[in-house]
Amino acid sequence: MNPRATAHADTFARDHLPPPDQWPELRFDLPELHYPDRLNCAAELLHGPPDDRPAFRTPDGTTWTYGELRARVDRLAHLLTGDLGIVPGNRVLLRGPTTPWLAACWLAVLKAGAIAVTVLAQQRPHELSTICEIAEVHHALCDIRAVDDLAKARIPDLSLTTYGGDSPGDLLNRPAPTTPYEAVPTAADDVALIAFTSGTTGRPKGCMHVHRDVLAIADTFSRHVLKPVADDVFAGSPPLGFTFGLGGLVVFPLRAGASALLLEQARPDQLLPAIAEHGVSVLFTAPTAYRAMLAGLDGHDVSSLRRCVSAGENLPAATWRAWHERTGLRIINGIGATELLHIFVSAADEAIRPGTTGVPVPGWQARVQDADGTPVPDGEPGLLAVRGPVGCRYLADPRQREYVRGGWNITGDTYVRDPDGYFRYVARADDMIISAGYNIAGPEVEDALLRHPDVVEAAVVGRPDEARGQVVVAYTVVEEGAKRDAEALRAFVKSELAPYKCPREIVFMDALPRTATGKLQRFRLRAPTGAPTGTGDERA
Repeated sequence: MNPRATAHADTFARDHLPPPDQWPELRFDLPELHYPDRLNCAAELLHGPPDDRPAFRTPDGTTWTYGELRARVDRLAHLLTGDLGIVPGNRVLLRGPTTPWLAACWLAVLKAGAIAVTVLAQQRPHELSTICEIAEVHHALCDIRAVDDLAKARIPDLSLTTYGGDSPGDLLNRPAPTTPYEAVPTAADDVALIAFTSGTTGRPKGCMHVHRDVLAIADTFSRHVLKPVADDVFAGSPPLGFTFGLGGLVVFPLRAGASALLLEQARPDQLLPAIAEHGVSVLFTAPTAYRAMLAGLDGHDVSSLRRCVSAGENLPAATWRAWHERTGLRIINGIGATELLHIFVSAADEAIRPGTTGVPVPGWQARVQDADGTPVPDGEPGLLAVRGPVGCRYLADPRQREYVRGGWNITGDTYVRDPDGYFRYVARADDMIISAGYNIAGPEVEDALLRHPDVVEAAVVGRPDEARGQVVVAYTVVEEGAKRDAEALRAFVKSELAPYKCPREIVFMDALPRTATGKLQRFRLRAPTGAPTGTGDERA
């Protein structure tokens, strides 16, 4: 990176990039990946479609055209750089349910040259405080309905602006110029967003992605595998705080000049009627949702669907076949990572092989290697290694050396490459729990449990579950004489963490299994019986 090329007045993100020798090798093997040195991805995503073409839709029948979206984004950008005093390079926290206004705020932040830090509406004060501390966030835009926990976080020097409320100071009620906003001429490699993911240590990792990255995921997976058309209507369950949702519900449809139905609530029983009512043609969700929707298909018309994308967890062959038998649709399986922004191994149409993830997406390379970085023969398990136009760049985090080795991104997944070149998932190579498409770091849940005054020890593992892939199980030791109240403990964890991280089962024990040197024996907790003999196992 050439520091003189940046358009950022606030150079915090650039100053905290990993050293160049810790970067993965970036490859731009397709002509469409050769972007100009100056690039503002928000301006690119908004450019092109006619003003009267639908861009965003909502369940109540409201439609934002591209003309309306452009005007609203420009108005917001004027407010950001005027009233709110945001300068290029400032980090701006975005929080709220999935709505057109959240998407417009994201686009406005990027168009103004600032850096978007989109978080989940379910995240709790402790989580929000940690993210703001790591990214040095001093500005936040928050849906009025999701403001309570952000206010409770008491983040130092945070300027909090709500939208969707009635007050004169609300972002949407402030007077602003109606003239077009000229996008800040950011460099293609200026940081555009910081996406946070929970690592296996529980300390969130900020993944920095530049303006070029945002377009690259659309110009690889979306363009070559998904192949959207302008008449497509996208919808799905992942929120915009997940890069899976950000790509599938904002970046991909806008890049194709298509539209997206943005659902604040997107459970399987809500997705099915939405598909029928709004003519959804491209669906993004997790294998758990596809399994759940199978039971309700008889009462709903899904004939508008032409593309179904699955990611977030492994897609079992049985689920793929059951969906295909009932709908005639071939689910596009894929693996992505927050570190790489979106999907990099996948396959579509006749190239799909049920039970495999697929092949490297055009523009990407993948291999299976051992812990020393040596490729292993086909048919043997090893670590999945990937490289392409996007790579891992953690925000000032020593774990950069773990994820990037020898120029390759090591995803933390164990895979097998079949002789025909298809990649087949085996297991996670770390302690991450993947439940219903959510990544849950066991140590983070342990830390929350240990903040309860009665909890002395805690160990959290994932247990296989047919419906959700895995569920979170917590093994706890409480103070002598303390009540073993699982519901109260669950309620406490829900007050500390997003609800999806809360243990489905809590097992009270007299002691956790440890080695003679005191090291926790997690493998014994993962055993089918859940706890070794003599530990005082009491489930709740």
